[in-house]
Amino acid sequence: MTTATLSEIPAGADELSVWPVSTTRLPHGGLAVGGVPLTEIADRFDTPAYVLDEGEVRARCRAYRDAFPDAEVLYAAKAFLSRAMVHRVAEEGLGLDVCSAGELELAVTAGFPPDRIVLHGNAKSPRDIATALRLGVGRIVIDSPSEIARLAAAVGPDGHQKVLVRVVPGISAGGHEKIRTGTEGQKFGLSLIDGSAQHAVARILGQPQLELVGLHCHIGSQITDVTPYAGAVRRMVGLMARIRDAHGTVLPELDMGGGHGIAHRPGEAALDLPALARRLRAELAESCAAAGLPVPRLAVEPGRAIAGPAGVALYRVLAVKRTGDRVFVAVDGGMSDNPRPALYGARYAPRLIGRHSTAGPLTATVAGRHCEAGDVLATDVDLPGDVRPGDLLAVPVSGAYQFSMASGYNMVGRPPVIAVDDGTARLLVRRETLDDFRRRDIGD
Repeated sequence: MTTATLSEIPAGADELSVWPVSTTRLPHGGLAVGGVPLTEIADRFDTPAYVLDEGEVRARCRAYRDAFPDAEVLYAAKAFLSRAMVHRVAEEGLGLDVCSAGELELAVTAGFPPDRIVLHGNAKSPRDIATALRLGVGRIVIDSPSEIARLAAAVGPDGHQKVLVRVVPGISAGGHEKIRTGTEGQKFGLSLIDGSAQHAVARILGQPQLELVGLHCHIGSQITDVTPYAGAVRRMVGLMARIRDAHGTVLPELDMGGGHGIAHRPGEAALDLPALARRLRAELAESCAAAGLPVPRLAVEPGRAIAGPAGVALYRVLAVKRTGDRVFVAVDGGMSDNPRPALYGARYAPRLIGRHSTAGPLTATVAGRHCEAGDVLATDVDLPGDVRPGDLLAVPVSGAYQFSMASGYNMVGRPPVIAVDDGTARLLVRRETLDDFRRRDIGD
């Protein structure tokens, strides 16, 4: 088993600084990840394909356990979930954060303990709630006032369910306006400013079958500065003190969510995990001491920070086209397997692998194959000037929010997921085929 650690990645050291620790250079321009040449994976499993370095996943889980030894670390399943990922997370001692009955069922049927699972969602369906109660999920996060009565009714007069309240602390953080979730005026949570959170707390405390065990907040995604987290802690502890004063209830848990930023390209900033852990612990202790509260058990929810850097996407070049002063390198995937550039302007660093080129650099746009002008995977990237159809491109930091957000657009089929570890490659999720589309289409 590969036992690489995060400390082995010197930030910004070179062009491979954002690749998995196990990445090694091979002759003739090749790269191996987890001891397996990427060209071999492309030949064996075809392209496009997602590659997941399981040693990197384990190392990142352990880095969180080391940084937060007394806290609950919950892997955010929405970043990437498969049965194998469930097993790796469980083996490394993390809990799980899910957002639907589908994610929950997959996790529990793969053997994950339901009491170590937290169910999120701003609009939980009756199926989501019924599944969570049937399987015995550990916590349900209340996200809106209407959920309180619905959940209480579903639990029944003789039932019992532990819950958290998701609070909007009024703090703006995150890499794009569409992933900033800690401010007013968005769909998640209950406002601290207008009193919605306090009102929800009072209503929950009036439901004997619901046990309010703590508060939850998530201020955004792709955050690279620890300061917003410290501000959120202070506001959440302030609310806990007001709940104690108003209701005599001392809450034992505080979940600060995730959103921990990672670098997608060499030289980009990433959140300093040890610094975050130190700051959260210190701020929590200081704020609780000032409020006369015992320190609650802390929870964090990393997703992208665990799965993202462990993934590599592989594509074949289909066409190279010069249009005016721009060069388009079109590949056999696109927004159906990675919608993030179109949604958030996410930027990646594709790399030619499998052959060594002596040609000078060419600034190009790597475009997808779909019928959208916005189907672009990477802009203004340097590729060899002789890039041509048949070449293999590899894109690092592709492990999060690509497989999970993939679609059936143009019926090209979602790519497979291949795990690599210790020189071995194995299929985790097979490629979606035309037969899969046919089976689902039952009309005439």
